Amino acid sequence: MTDKKVKIEFDPHCFDDFEGTQEELDEIVAEIHQMFENGIDEADAQEISITELLESDPEVADKIFDALNKLDDNKPARILQ
Repeated sequence: MTDKKVKIEFDPHCFDDFEGTQEELDEIVAEIHQMFENGIDEADAQEISITELLESDPEVADKIFDALNKLDDNKPARILQ
């Protein structure tokens, strides 16, 4: 079994709407890297209802749909409904 290191790349504009300090953003990015290095525990995962999100925060839902539409067809995406 070969352990592959995951390469994480952030879109240059993915944090444009972030409303925090640079230190807070650095902490979030470090946490994302750590999650992928240590593995993500499915018990910590939270299912999102797109229908509810469209009603409660349509702007966030639109951003998710835009991001999914930009995915490379060769890269798998998993969406739970």
